[in-house]
Amino acid sequence: MTDPAPAPATPLARPRELLRRVPGNLELWANLFILGWAVAFMLWQGAGFAITLVTVFGIWAILTVSLNLVVGYTGLLSVGHIAFFGIGAYAMAILTSDAAYEQLRTETIPTFGWPFFAALPVSVALAGLVALAVGVAFNRFRDDIYVLVSFGLAIIAYSVFLNWRGLTRGAFGIHEIPRPVIGGFVFDGDLEFLLLVLVCLAIVATIGWYLVTSSFGRVLTAIREDEGAIEVFGYRSTHYKLAVWVISAMMAGLAGGLFASWASFIDPNSFILLESILLVSIVILGGLATIWGSLLGAMAFVLLEEGMRFLPFLPNQFVGQAQQVVLGIMLVLLMLFRPQGLVGRFKL
Repeated sequence: MTDPAPAPATPLARPRELLRRVPGNLELWANLFILGWAVAFMLWQGAGFAITLVTVFGIWAILTVSLNLVVGYTGLLSVGHIAFFGIGAYAMAILTSDAAYEQLRTETIPTFGWPFFAALPVSVALAGLVALAVGVAFNRFRDDIYVLVSFGLAIIAYSVFLNWRGLTRGAFGIHEIPRPVIGGFVFDGDLEFLLLVLVCLAIVATIGWYLVTSSFGRVLTAIREDEGAIEVFGYRSTHYKLAVWVISAMMAGLAGGLFASWASFIDPNSFILLESILLVSIVILGGLATIWGSLLGAMAFVLLEEGMRFLPFLPNQFVGQAQQVVLGIMLVLLMLFRPQGLVGRFKL
């Protein structure tokens, strides 16, 4: 005798089921908490601060999405991604700025005076070309060795930024980096530049989503799980790893170009190894192998970084150290209780 077929679910069954799952749904609570925190913080500080906060978030979010393609989806733990961010920033600064007023005090550097929208594709392409050159060598390594060689990439990039003074002005940095101009319209206002950053973020997130939901993305995930097995089926994993590495670097170069124009000043201290480690931490915090997790992690990091400046009991000179301590504690707790991050799919 066969069991009777289950009765069809009533229209109220699904809402009730969702309500039962809400108390234990960490992803939902993480989303609500961070987004609510962001809205409350921006309302508290006012419109001007909110624009700055979202601009910084947009630049870090582009960086985080780019790195998550490599770390989260492909399983390649790279701590050298900040190098491509710096390459994009320095390319933008050198091509667009006019540092003639500094040449009496320091080395003469080449100036080109290019418009922003002509220099930005060059910044992106240059980061991609450098990634292609080093990626050919990186494809020979895996696991712990890959981490070490990416560590070396970050150190080499910082040394170049600091010591090639004839091109980068070394520790003096490059000043007076202009804002974008289209025709007679200048993105000199914070709101106008914010809209540009959000458009770039939307493009990067769309490209990232398209990549990871396509057959290309499924191969990347397979490489993460078992690279040897995917090669048995005829896929050249080295080609896929090199492709995602170059795409990721170009996204980081885009973020670097935006950062240089927004800050109007860069120096090597913006691209130290610590920044790269923070970037990896943001990816882990938001969640591996999820575009939304990258955005959520970037927002949480920016809120943490900026919010701690307003704590009345914390002296200004200790804000940086306190930020690192709190972020470190958060990562330790995540590794203990939720190693896949806030909304991630895989464990590191």
